[in-house]
Amino acid sequence: MEPSDLDLIHRLSAKNDELRHLYTRHQKYETQLTSMTVRHPSESETREIARVKRLKLRGKDRIQQILAAHR
Repeated sequence: MEPSDLDLIHRLSAKNDELRHLYTRHQKYETQLTSMTVRHPSESETREIARVKRLKLRGKDRIQQILAAHR
């Protein structure tokens, strides 16, 4: 996310529970993906990485919708 987005997220999350929750999950997914980085992941690890990426993207899309409504 861009620095301007992060600034807006921090300002709005004080009042918007959904945004605060989405951003916290987004950070959690980012941490998970970082820890899951393996040179040759197994099939189950590949599926889990893909699942976490989808969840992260879905949350980011919703965060962007919220931010767009406040710009």
